[in-house]
Amino acid sequence: MAPGSVELLVLIPFPPHELARLEAVFKVTYAPTPEQRAAAIAAKGPDFRAVLTHGTAGMTAAEMDAMPKLEMISCFGVGYDRIDVQAAIARRIIVTHGPGTNTISVADHTLALMLAAIRRIASQDHAVRQGQWHEARHSTPELTGMRLGLIGYGSIAREVARRCEAGFSMTVGYHSRRKATDTAHTYYETPLALAEASDVLVVAAPANPQTRHMVNEAVLTALGPNGYLINIARGSLVDTDALIAALNAGRIAGAGLDVVDGEPVVPAALLQAPNLVITPHSAGRSPNAEDNMTTLALRNLNAHFAGRPVETPVPECAKAAA
Repeated sequence: MAPGSVELLVLIPFPPHELARLEAVFKVTYAPTPEQRAAAIAAKGPDFRAVLTHGTAGMTAAEMDAMPKLEMISCFGVGYDRIDVQAAIARRIIVTHGPGTNTISVADHTLALMLAAIRRIASQDHAVRQGQWHEARHSTPELTGMRLGLIGYGSIAREVARRCEAGFSMTVGYHSRRKATDTAHTYYETPLALAEASDVLVVAAPANPQTRHMVNEAVLTALGPNGYLINIARGSLVDTDALIAALNAGRIAGAGLDVVDGEPVVPAALLQAPNLVITPHSAGRSPNAEDNMTTLALRNLNAHFAGRPVETPVPECAKAAA
């Protein structure tokens, strides 16, 4: 395949050096904002043969229809929840994603959120900057010895568990669609049962209609006034209104969020909670993870346009092709 022979629409922000890797192979249209995206599709929709997006930016059926030559949607990262995969399958468009590419980065970030929330790092930092040295000093719990609960038990959850066991002597329980056969961690049939047995509840499951608001008022109540919620999956898994109420009423001790339902818009009432630490969906962003994700995206794109099978189709596409 000659460099620049395929029109590629890039819908997500890219560091310049990573974007240059794409531009070395494809004819790239870079449209990371909603306005640029709409303009690019309106102006050049019939030319695009591939799209690079991620699970938050997604891709709609209507956009696919505006790109009649579209052959492939490459999803940067693991989650692909806002890509209309069934519409893609119906139009014979292959969808790929990046399982395992940012596992280490997200696991590290999860521990950072846990420690920041439990040790009240952000609020103490803010108070010290306001000249409140003595007022900022609080007795905060130790992470060591706490009970870890994992909603979802994929590669990221397992990396979090490994760190928590080795570094903080935590016990580990989990809930997932099915019980794993290759672990000694304790399985719980429901998120509610897991929350009751956890001090720190980490949300690490995929987003789909079945997992929407999986963490609801009842689960937060079960987690209790000494419990902490950490979400590094997708905002839709947590009932935001229930979380806001639980944080402000002290029904849970605190939360660390990297994702919010409806992001990048964050409810003002959530930001006002004093026991919240929040980051802008950046857990999977590290130099190593970005290199991994770009490398795999390029391998998939190159394979497809060279007439070879892609390496990591999303499960629905793999099943449809079987």
